[in-house]
Amino acid sequence: MEEVKTDEKLADEAVEPVDAVSSDEEIDGADSCAEELNSEADQKAEDEAREETEKKGFFGKKKEKKDPKDEKIEELTDRLQRNMAEFDNFRKRTEKEKSAMFEIGAKDIIERILPVVDNFERGLLTIPEEEKNSPFAEGMEKIYKQLVKSLEEADVKPIEAVGKPFDPNFHNAVMHIEDESLGENVVSQELLKGYTYRDTVVRHSMVQVAN
Repeated sequence: MEEVKTDEKLADEAVEPVDAVSSDEEIDGADSCAEELNSEADQKAEDEAREETEKKGFFGKKKEKKDPKDEKIEELTDRLQRNMAEFDNFRKRTEKEKSAMFEIGAKDIIERILPVVDNFERGLLTIPEEEKNSPFAEGMEKIYKQLVKSLEEADVKPIEAVGKPFDPNFHNAVMHIEDESLGENVVSQELLKGYTYRDTVVRHSMVQVAN
């Protein structure tokens, strides 16, 4: 019986060291897992910090909120600039309209005066040669010259016609004549003088054209 007890004790003694070894391995494994978890946590924290830094560097600093007074000043300044631009456009448009109305009115007055000039010219042509030095004829001629001078000062000019090529922009052909001494489509005679005002035609010249 004593030998059996001895064997059992030897068996227990053989088992106990094995348990001790297993316990140490489990402790070492737990420490290793803890270190790995801590390392992963640290790495994750570093990655998050890096991402945050990159975001700040990419987007830049957050814009500071403007002072309400500065915003109001900018708004009023922009409104003032817009009003000034609109007023300047209105002024230019008004001046252009006034200029156009002035030209229309001036042309209307010139058209009314031109028949008077025509009558003066016709009247001077009917004065006999022996009466051209009479006070009446000289007075008529002086009035005619003064009228023509006033028109010239207002930038009213007669259109050149006789001997010039026919130009529908300035001439109105009312008669045609065969004349070999003149070139084709050349004005041979002026029946009614035409005029321009500031380089625009007020009245076309009525002419006779050679074919």
